[in-house]
Amino acid sequence: MEILGLLLLFIVLLALRQSVILILLVATAYVHFVWGDGTITYLIEDLWTAMDNGVLLAIPMFIIAGALMSRGSIAERLIEVMRALTEWMPGGLGLASILSCAVFAAISGSSAATLLAVGTVVYPALKNAGYSNRFSLGAVTSAGTLGIIIPPSIPLIIYGIITETSIVDLFLAGVIPGLILTASLGIYGLWANRDLPRTPFSLSRLVLALRRGFWALMMPVILLGGIYSGYFSPTEAAAVSVGYAILVELFIHRELGPRDFYEVGLSTAQMLGTLFPIVAAAISIKTLLAIEGIPQDFATWLQGAVSSKIAFLLAVNAALIVIGCLVDSLSALLLLAPILYAGAKAYGIDPVHFGIIMIINLEIGLLTPPIGLNILVAMTAFRQRFREVAISVLPFIAIMLGVLTLVTFVPGISLFLVSP
Repeated sequence: MEILGLLLLFIVLLALRQSVILILLVATAYVHFVWGDGTITYLIEDLWTAMDNGVLLAIPMFIIAGALMSRGSIAERLIEVMRALTEWMPGGLGLASILSCAVFAAISGSSAATLLAVGTVVYPALKNAGYSNRFSLGAVTSAGTLGIIIPPSIPLIIYGIITETSIVDLFLAGVIPGLILTASLGIYGLWANRDLPRTPFSLSRLVLALRRGFWALMMPVILLGGIYSGYFSPTEAAAVSVGYAILVELFIHRELGPRDFYEVGLSTAQMLGTLFPIVAAAISIKTLLAIEGIPQDFATWLQGAVSSKIAFLLAVNAALIVIGCLVDSLSALLLLAPILYAGAKAYGIDPVHFGIIMIINLEIGLLTPPIGLNILVAMTAFRQRFREVAISVLPFIAIMLGVLTLVTFVPGISLFLVSP
């Protein structure tokens, strides 16, 4: 009953639109009072232990790298390469927008950074090329979510830390679902704009775009190649991404100045000042629950209450989609991953596969009102009404729900590249 009380507490606070910091503080007090005999003797030690994790260093470094590339010209050069490759097709610029988001996602690891870096360039281009405002908004807002499924992904790193799952395996598991999502959104973009005029293919334009975008295109090759070959860890890859972004933008493209570095450092520090205390509190709760065997008790109760693995997966997907409407994706991941992970293990669901299911659900949550982060970012960046952005993403949400269903019930899609 105590674990149900904790879940009910989460749900009530989420429904009341409370901040994740308040939710975690209340949850921490509840956990220590109910299972910790009313003492918080080890709370500070738990918080310190939670932050004493080298993998966490990857998060600020990927954030810094994404911010540097957003301020520089890497995103613009990637977009030009994709346009040269696809604009000869009807609806090709829409496809280029989605492919640009996918490639930038593979070097930034962030949904918001992907949306802002790519969207601010391609949204005006789509409008000028005759694409409807609704499609243009929906395409850049939805494709921006690819930043949390295509590796390297900050939410995948956090899921790996919270559940003690291999981050390299999670990165590998995200590749095929990410490609399927990209292809599905791209095919819809071509179909929806099939009547628009096309631009003749130009080999000289493609060669020029490839030459200008060479260093930008090499970044995902270096990062993902290094991770998957075992040459460096995800944390080392994050450090490489920062060094590479500085080298390219400062000395090759020469797009950044001292003021840019100051603003990137300041914005990153502000973001981490909010994020890391949340991570520490979430891990502290998870630690105490694990010591008391609460996840195992929950899993035992769940097996008696839910008839099968399929029913469990359907319930998890439905719950996460609803929760994604009420709270931001990262907060939902921190709050729910430890408990739902225990249920998944009870039904024999691979933890890597379950992580991808959670991430795709939370990816959809970025597009669902009233809290959908990408909707709010797009509304501000493109000066559009909330209602217009929310309507524009509906066909893309339908596509993503289809991919979620496929990934949920065909585990081989996620686990194909993961070593047994």
